[in-house]
Amino acid sequence: MGYVTALFPWKVIQQVDDRIDKDAALGSLGIDPKAPIDPSLMVRDTEYYDFLERLAREDQNGKTIPLKAGESMRCDDYGAFGLAWKSAINLRGSYDRAQRYARVLTSVSTYQVEQIEGGALMHLHREGERRLGMRLSNEATIASIVSISRQVSTAEFNPVAIYFKHAAPEDISEHEAYFNCPVKYHSSNDALLVSKESLETPNHLGDTSISKFFESHLESEVSKLESSKSLDHQVRVIVSRSLSEGVPHVPDVAKQMAMSARTLQRRLSEQGYSFQTLVDESRRKLAERLVKETDYTLAEVAFMTGFSEQSAFTRAFRRWKGQSPRSYRLKSNCF
Repeated sequence: MGYVTALFPWKVIQQVDDRIDKDAALGSLGIDPKAPIDPSLMVRDTEYYDFLERLAREDQNGKTIPLKAGESMRCDDYGAFGLAWKSAINLRGSYDRAQRYARVLTSVSTYQVEQIEGGALMHLHREGERRLGMRLSNEATIASIVSISRQVSTAEFNPVAIYFKHAAPEDISEHEAYFNCPVKYHSSNDALLVSKESLETPNHLGDTSISKFFESHLESEVSKLESSKSLDHQVRVIVSRSLSEGVPHVPDVAKQMAMSARTLQRRLSEQGYSFQTLVDESRRKLAERLVKETDYTLAEVAFMTGFSEQSAFTRAFRRWKGQSPRSYRLKSNCF
């Protein structure tokens, strides 16, 4: 289970048709519609995706809501993260900060700046099932990055190209009009391509001393998040990283967490978990993601998820999803 900042649904709900009960929609996420917008308030990612899907059905222009929500984003809406973004010396610095500090806004998305000839790709990586709600959320996130890039840069900003993994909607004219560049679907990544010139153009408020202050503040916020991560989350991360070398045992994981195997098992039990359950869940989630979102062969996926034989992996996958990994991959690629 992951979380996203309540800022996102707040921005989305401001773009929908007034005939929709906006208070009830926010209330479904546990957000008080009368309270001030608080970026530190988090909502479950799956509930946020449900929220987006419901609005897409109820609003006649629902599929373009993510573009409008992204366009409405302002740096100041993001609190310290937004101030760190706009106080960076240039967009390259802003993107580097997003890569390092996005965890203060979400636990399901990360950013990666990939330097390429002539510029860089700003990748959006998001965990979870690639459902309609996630696709809409990805579009809103990329639209937000473009919006706040346009706000802070001293030159007119337009990306070179936009990439989405998902299929194109029936009409992409509004997407191309908003991004003002080619928008490519069925891509291998979710990203925006930015020219070197745009990356190195100074930001309006770029200031070294202010930049360092907010960078220090965000480092503190991230440290708090890291220390507050649940025990089961830490175990899942370690297990997922270890699977390609075989299924890890309790003592191996406990050692990495600086505790004894007995202490780890006791603490997990106190929180209602067993080590084996977490291992099984980690293998399942990693397997689903690798089958759906990568081009690794099924034999390679079997190895990466700790199975000694592909046949054993196939049996386990059938138990998890009710179908073979090959069928699951084919169906996923149809969306």
